[in-house]
Amino acid sequence: MLNNSNIQWITKSFAELTNNELYALLRLRSEIFVVEQNCVYLDLDNNDQKAYHTLGWIGNDLAATTRLFDKNSIYDNYQSIGRVLTSQKYRRTGTGKALMHYSIKECERLFGKGPIKIGAQMYLKKFYSEFGFEQSGDMYDEDGIDHIPMILA
Repeated sequence: MLNNSNIQWITKSFAELTNNELYALLRLRSEIFVVEQNCVYLDLDNNDQKAYHTLGWIGNDLAATTRLFDKNSIYDNYQSIGRVLTSQKYRRTGTGKALMHYSIKECERLFGKGPIKIGAQMYLKKFYSEFGFEQSGDMYDEDGIDHIPMILA
């Protein structure tokens, strides 16, 4: 188990990201969402520019990242957390849980307290439930992967 105090968390708007930070987060997203999950899809969806990006660094490794959106950016009347991922190297160490705790707190800090909606991969329903997210609709296919909408009230 990793000591999560070793993770250096930062949150930046798209414009604040350095070239190296942007490259690291896009590379990690490609490693996980395209290569590992064998899913051919366009990750660069023109939403990065309106998001805040959380980055969890362990030394020089980007271990985990999310995108945070204010209310009405992605879902009507909801803030949102998306592109949630932990590097394979840091899975099963508590890094993913630390990432979600940090991301939820950052939504509140940046946007105020409000409900958060996510599009969760179905197999992660139990993981997100641990943070208080509840399924809020039927399963749907997104890029060949089963997803469910979930809300943290």
